[in-house]
Amino acid sequence: MVPLSTTMSMPKIVLVNPEIPPNTGNIARTCAATTTELHLVEPLGFELSDRYLKRAGLDYWPHVNLHLHPGLESFCQYQRSMGGRLIGFTTKSTHSYIEIDYKEDDWLLFGSESQGLPKTLLDTCEHTAKITMIHSSVRSLNLSVSAAIGLFEALRQLGHLASLPSQ
Repeated sequence: MVPLSTTMSMPKIVLVNPEIPPNTGNIARTCAATTTELHLVEPLGFELSDRYLKRAGLDYWPHVNLHLHPGLESFCQYQRSMGGRLIGFTTKSTHSYIEIDYKEDDWLLFGSESQGLPKTLLDTCEHTAKITMIHSSVRSLNLSVSAAIGLFEALRQLGHLASLPSQ
């Protein structure tokens, strides 16, 4: 069977300077399950050989379409050459992630666990989105949970969830 990502355009997940290996490993597993490209922008807070990263991704790493960018400028040049909109997920947004009309070639950007996305990058995003917290004292969700929520909303809107093959 041909993976969906080779037959149709799909949103992409971009992690800018992720710091915690298990979060990145969990996101990689989500990307493997949905055939979503995963872009990591260095510097990373860990080595790609980190045992916690590998453990979180389990044996799914061979199924991850992983792209490693040596820095933010390198990623931005690559993204511009490929086209598509940048959608920055941030607690600072005034728009809910469910208000965005996602497109096939969107890039869903998530920042580091401690700092979020840099303001300079947020300023280049066509849209920003937040995941609203019901309890006001909770600032945000775990990075891997946030990435999964954003990705699955985009896939739902684009009709990709109904087209996933059954096991």
